[in-house]
Amino acid sequence: MSAREFAANPPGAWGPVSTEDWNDPAWQLRNRIQSLEHLESRLRLTPEERAGTILAGKKLALGITPHFFNLIDRQDPDCPIRRQVVPRVEESITSPEEMTDPCGEDGRMPVPGLVHRYPDRVLLLVTDRCASYCRYCTRSRVVSGAGEQELSIDLEGAYDYLKKHPEVRDVLISGGDPLLLSDAKLDHILGRLRQISSVEFVRIGSRIPVFLPQRITHDLVAMLKKHHPLFLSIHANHPREITAEVRDALSRLADAGIPLGNQSVLLRGVNDQADTLKELFHKLLLCRVRPYYLYQCDLITGSAHLRTTLREGQEIMEQLRGHTTGYAVPTYVVDGPGGGGKIPIGPSYIVGMTDDRVILKNFRGDVYEYPEISHSPVSDLRG
Repeated sequence: MSAREFAANPPGAWGPVSTEDWNDPAWQLRNRIQSLEHLESRLRLTPEERAGTILAGKKLALGITPHFFNLIDRQDPDCPIRRQVVPRVEESITSPEEMTDPCGEDGRMPVPGLVHRYPDRVLLLVTDRCASYCRYCTRSRVVSGAGEQELSIDLEGAYDYLKKHPEVRDVLISGGDPLLLSDAKLDHILGRLRQISSVEFVRIGSRIPVFLPQRITHDLVAMLKKHHPLFLSIHANHPREITAEVRDALSRLADAGIPLGNQSVLLRGVNDQADTLKELFHKLLLCRVRPYYLYQCDLITGSAHLRTTLREGQEIMEQLRGHTTGYAVPTYVVDGPGGGGKIPIGPSYIVGMTDDRVILKNFRGDVYEYPEISHSPVSDLRG
């Protein structure tokens, strides 16, 4: 499929449902697949998937919107959409390097629900629920209500903390998924943040435009537009996710002047091929979404079957940089295990360095020399 082709995602194989219901976000949420019985009624599970689904309620709940489920190739057990949301028994296997809190968020919460890791920005968690649950979720310890740990949220305490810390100029609202909140509640949160003079802009991280594009209503967009400068980071991993409905939802957001970025996670068997990512990034650009980050999958417990190596990620980036427009190339990053923050892991184009020159290679592997001038020619003339 060409990047310019956006397939519509009508009820199709879901069964008899009116177009009105299918396009109703409340109907989509009510009819999510949340049990083994419901999943088995619509998909022939492999033994690994069935065992994983039975165990899912002990770690991260099962949840798939009808819209996203309809993108699954029911005949392909290795379908890249399927691998993202259908549990597998491998999730119950913990490797020695894995962690329940790989980004070290719990130890950096001065207020429940507020993570302050970087000097001038914070993460504000406002809910522990999502429309669908990604099986590689970094916060699987606290989202969905299935894990042993509950997410505590103190919004009033967060607002007070921000007032006392004027160095914080950037607030990222996440969860769970903030766009699952009602328009009124989200409007209130954004309004309270806007009352804090030191907060210059706000970002929302959400996979709702991909999992539940029906939620991106004109009323929601009109409310968000009141709170500029407001940025929205979406999360898409595979080109099949960018349907006509998703394109239209993103268009409504872009038309409202909301800058859009995408954060993908590099996943084995999902998007670990350069051509797959290139098609995804091209489709995103056509939707006015800038590919922002490509994340190395975090060391979350039970994720080894979905993780690639950093070396594989670097090789993929080498196949992107210079081989497509720079706007279509995100920054490849790994979150330093235990809370080190985002570390760029791009391919190296520096072959060698001396005191007076740098040896470089380009995307074709051609080698060039760039002189290093350690003095000012103008100063020499004046001297």
